Amino acid sequence: MAEENVQRHSEEGLYSKSVRAGKRTYFFDVRSTRGGDYYLTITESKKRFSDDGKFFFEKHKVFLYKEDFDKFNENLADAINYIRQNSPIIENAVPAAADSGISFEDLGK
Repeated sequence: MAEENVQRHSEEGLYSKSVRAGKRTYFFDVRSTRGGDYYLTITESKKRFSDDGKFFFEKHKVFLYKEDFDKFNENLADAINYIRQNSPIIENAVPAAADSGISFEDLGK
């Protein structure tokens, strides 16, 4: 019985945020390991249809641990800046969103 409670606790989210982006939804979930360390899961979910017409959600997950936050954040920012500086301008494009103010450093506290 105690093991069941530990499993349920380890799967509980401590913080969750979702972002709808066209046909996709991104989920940012902070979870806790059995040892009490926090980590982030980023999930991309997209609605798909099978051959028989029934829908299902295709999901892809990235698990990001505290020790990788700084490297991940730095390289993500570099990649986004590269795209903003080098991608061709497309007319009628949706303007880039303002900085969200999310800091990976805050997740480790």
